[in-house]
Amino acid sequence: MNFAQQPDDEQARLWNDPAGRGWVEARDVLEEMFKPFEDLLVQVVSEAAASCVLDVGCGTGATTLAVARAFGTKGYCTGIDLSEPMIAVARARAALDGQPANFICADAQTHAFAPASFDMIISRLGVMFFADPVQAFANLRQAARPDARLRFIAWRGAAENLFMTTAERAAKPLLPDLPARRPEGPGQFAFADRRRIETILEASGWTAIDIRPIDVVCSFQKTELARYLGWLGPVGLFLQGADEGTRARVIETVSIAFEPYTCGPAVSFTAACWMVAAQAPTDAMHD
Repeated sequence: MNFAQQPDDEQARLWNDPAGRGWVEARDVLEEMFKPFEDLLVQVVSEAAASCVLDVGCGTGATTLAVARAFGTKGYCTGIDLSEPMIAVARARAALDGQPANFICADAQTHAFAPASFDMIISRLGVMFFADPVQAFANLRQAARPDARLRFIAWRGAAENLFMTTAERAAKPLLPDLPARRPEGPGQFAFADRRRIETILEASGWTAIDIRPIDVVCSFQKTELARYLGWLGPVGLFLQGADEGTRARVIETVSIAFEPYTCGPAVSFTAACWMVAAQAPTDAMHD
């Protein structure tokens, strides 16, 4: 099978500049918000009795390091992400924590993994950004050992995740040139359709596919809302290049739209996602 195609330049540019910078700047907000997903994946790895795990789209390394801590000396976790700024943070955290985790800065769609090197592949909201998802999951399958398990969490549709589009809807009158999301293009909601996920995984050689909806309560401190809005999502990407006056005005206006999600000192919402499970074929040479 030929994986010579180059990584998607648009995604590489995005995650190595504005999006990657935004995640680094707001990583503690994101990690608090997505901690329930991290906990779910650590539990899944523990129940599977895996010992060599790959974390795809690992970002600044929170889930990779959490799995490594859970392993102790009984296993090893490797994170991969194409964002150099995020991988730099992940590596620094691993060194500081003394955790047995390794981080690869590369596109998992095309990276030349050692064949059959992982007994489990996981991802926390990191697999929706591939230019060619069939190629990506086929490449990951070749990196998986026979019978290895795949477990990832992906967002369901925008209509079920209104919190995630609140900022852009509220900012639209102030930012009429804000780019619209592209349905099924690489992005947050690319895996909204469960049939599309099934088709991708079947075409890339995975078996025993199981896709279940999960609804997970996520939250972060209300005092961090301005930082969340100023760095993340379509609005945050736009504001990175805006003057201070525009930035302050947009954040002030958009913050009001989040009042329905504010309860005491926290901003809280229910994330509508898929928990996806699959298995590598027993035959390592399956194509």
